[in-house]
Amino acid sequence: MIVAEDVLLLLTDDASGRSLVDGTRRDIAVAGAVIAELAAAGRLEAVTSEGLFSRTTLRVVDVAPLGDEVLDEALARAAGPGSASPTAVLDRIRKGLRERLYARLVERGVLRLAEGRVLGIFPTTTWPAADSLHEAEVRRGLHEVLVVGRAPTPHEASLVALLSAVDAVPKVLAGTGLPNRELKARAKQVAAGDVGGQAARKAVEAVQAAAMAGLTAATVASSS
Repeated sequence: MIVAEDVLLLLTDDASGRSLVDGTRRDIAVAGAVIAELAAAGRLEAVTSEGLFSRTTLRVVDVAPLGDEVLDEALARAAGPGSASPTAVLDRIRKGLRERLYARLVERGVLRLAEGRVLGIFPTTTWPAADSLHEAEVRRGLHEVLVVGRAPTPHEASLVALLSAVDAVPKVLAGTGLPNRELKARAKQVAAGDVGGQAARKAVEAVQAAAMAGLTAATVASSS
């Protein structure tokens, strides 16, 4: 599975099929995972200008398709017209991304689509687990990295960095016995290391900054 699918699975409760975090955090993490994978594959890079007012942009350096429809569509969107700022690229990529990934996971039999109504009126859609074996293996690996102390694989490091960017690590790894503060600190330490090569690390850093800006904006909007 691509990194974004693993992120989405980890952020979706197996029993209820609902997101463990708010929609903004979930969508930023999933889109960020796509950006990180494109960077690791040499298709996209984060470039920071020099000078007093430095600026980071996400630039497509290779438009060759990767053979995955979700990644290839995201690559086309990243290369399309509009600002190349991490926030703008993130916003272009995340439109409809969650729905496409959920549909793929349902087709593969990993999740199932459950539709219902609240109070018999308002329609609801959830995605509870149909086969949680893969997700359990991924979660076990993250437990070994963050709790036991095993060195992460690049894939695991990317997952940790993205989950940390939206403050979701304690929810994904609940019941470890570690205080949330310690778990978050260990996740940040992993995120500061190798997340799939220099290109992917720089892309994840750009996504983390964009995520912080997006979450701050969402918080301000909800409180106004």
